[in-house]
Amino acid sequence: MFIHLGQRLVLEDINMGMEKGEIVTIIGPNGSGKSTLLRALIGAVQPTSGKVLRTPGMVISYVPQRLHIDKTLPMSVRRFMSLPHRPAPIELNAAMSAAGVSGLDQQQVMSLSGGQFQRVLLARALLEKPDLLLLDEATQGLDHRGSAGFYRQIESVRQELGCAVIMVSHELHVVMRRSDRVICLNRHVCCQGRPEVVSASPEYQAIFALDHEEEVVYMHRNHHTYSHTEGIH
Repeated sequence: MFIHLGQRLVLEDINMGMEKGEIVTIIGPNGSGKSTLLRALIGAVQPTSGKVLRTPGMVISYVPQRLHIDKTLPMSVRRFMSLPHRPAPIELNAAMSAAGVSGLDQQQVMSLSGGQFQRVLLARALLEKPDLLLLDEATQGLDHRGSAGFYRQIESVRQELGCAVIMVSHELHVVMRRSDRVICLNRHVCCQGRPEVVSASPEYQAIFALDHEEEVVYMHRNHHTYSHTEGIH
């Protein structure tokens, strides 16, 4: 798959797939095409050549990098979760529980902490019962503890729903620990594989200027059974 934005080539020769229940993290420097790749997956950007292949009936949910809401607008979490379609109470409660924000439905959105708001965005995405959950730097602005807690919640979501997850992040240590596979992107796929394999690759070290002898690599050793694949070509 190739993607141009105007005359600029943003992504070239992308060929990757996802397996059910897999957590994949996409890392890379600023301007490497990470967000563009996610936008292509949800259909917001059309490839110049190639295509995105989806399993028939596949549901994709997306948690954006940021969402701006007018601070003067009074809106409860329940009201926010009900836009544009009001879910059944049992579905709303289940989504909020899965995202770790049970009991916040009557709270005003603008009174939430950054971590709580990101979990509410996650709950909103989970209302769709996705087969594939996309997270575009969803922990941006959170401190280390908040980020770690959010990623633990994503692991719980994966276990509960069995959905695949693609995360874009700059938080290398945290996502390495929580990922089954890492894709290092710099307009093209530089390297990919299990976290410990990618972190040892020359391409990864060249991009992030890492000293391999001092880098602490977290290994994620969970094993999962997969039943279908999706791909990009």
